[in-house]
Amino acid sequence: MRLLGLLLLWTAATAFAGEYAILSSGARLLVDRHELDGARVRLYSGPGFTEFAAAEIRTFEPEETTPTPAPAPVDPPPLVVPVPRLPSPLELADAAADKYGLPRVLLRSMMAAESGFEPQAVSPKGAIGLMQLMPSTAQDLGVDPYDPAQNVDAAARYLRDLLDKYHGALRHALAAYNAGPAVVDKYNGIPPFRETINYIYRIEKAYKADPATPPTR
Repeated sequence: MRLLGLLLLWTAATAFAGEYAILSSGARLLVDRHELDGARVRLYSGPGFTEFAAAEIRTFEPEETTPTPAPAPVDPPPLVVPVPRLPSPLELADAAADKYGLPRVLLRSMMAAESGFEPQAVSPKGAIGLMQLMPSTAQDLGVDPYDPAQNVDAAARYLRDLLDKYHGALRHALAAYNAGPAVVDKYNGIPPFRETINYIYRIEKAYKADPATPPTR
């Protein structure tokens, strides 16, 4: 019976970690643990145990285990800062038109005529940005004309004021936007300037191409 227990204990040596029982014969048995019970020693391995006379056990040695190497440090992934998407010129035009109660196609048509949708456009006369604000006009409106969003918003607000000034007369408002309100007031209507007349024509042509466009005056 004892021999069977030794064989079972020896067979299980590779399955359990703990300590080595060194027998007086020189044999080494790998066990989980041991307990002393008077002149007897219990060697536990798994759910069972085997008893030996204490005189048969020379000593106990801890099992030498190979330490598991620490995992190599992993570099953290590079920090990716999302870059916010800037609105397109058409998105700016539509947002400003909605804000000030203007037809979207009107503000889009003006932007096409003013800058060709180029945010960095500067005219020979010094007009700036998508809606070609003059520096003095931008200053009066309290905006930075080089900022596309401020440029378009201020232009829509200015056009809204001109339409209110001329009681909804779009041609007068466009003429004032192009040549200045003082010039329109001086001529009591559209000034006889080829540039201003062509400007109104170009915008009206694009504006009227939209079937939802109301009649202009």
